[in-house]
Amino acid sequence: TVVTTTTTTTTKTTPFKQSLIRRYVANDSTPPPTTASSQSSQSTPIDYDTPEDAVIQIQPKAMERLRELRAKQPNPDDPLILRMGIRNGGCSGLSYVMDFATADDIDQEDDAIDEYKTDGIMCIVDSKSMLYLYGLQLDYSDELIGGGFKFFNPNAEESCGCGSSFGV
Repeated sequence: TVVTTTTTTTTKTTPFKQSLIRRYVANDSTPPPTTASSQSSQSTPIDYDTPEDAVIQIQPKAMERLRELRAKQPNPDDPLILRMGIRNGGCSGLSYVMDFATADDIDQEDDAIDEYKTDGIMCIVDSKSMLYLYGLQLDYSDELIGGGFKFFNPNAEESCGCGSSFGV
């Protein structure tokens, strides 16, 4: 008679290790992981009208944060104009750029303009960046570590662990 023994080793994966694994395995085109302790945009209802053929898809948590920022402006009745783009650099070759702009900064001929009229929010993307950002999902996380605006880019072929740069 032959006796065969099989040994199974079980390695416990801690939440910290799980977050590191997700950080290095996930790419920008996957939606953010949902955990019981985090409030994701997936559970937040959409209470705004998305512009037809929008370049940037603003998720509900990001919209909430943009509304808060608009309310904190010196004149809350003015629209909040968010300019998004890319620049060379970052861990993966290209990095995201996001800044506030004024109406004077908008180039009506070359910029793509996503206007959320009822919320007073405009998202502006220059023509060069539009090739890389079309379909990008802008989300927001209020987590203590790693919180802030998050970019989920379906055009990215690679991304770094920090989530602020990508490659195509």
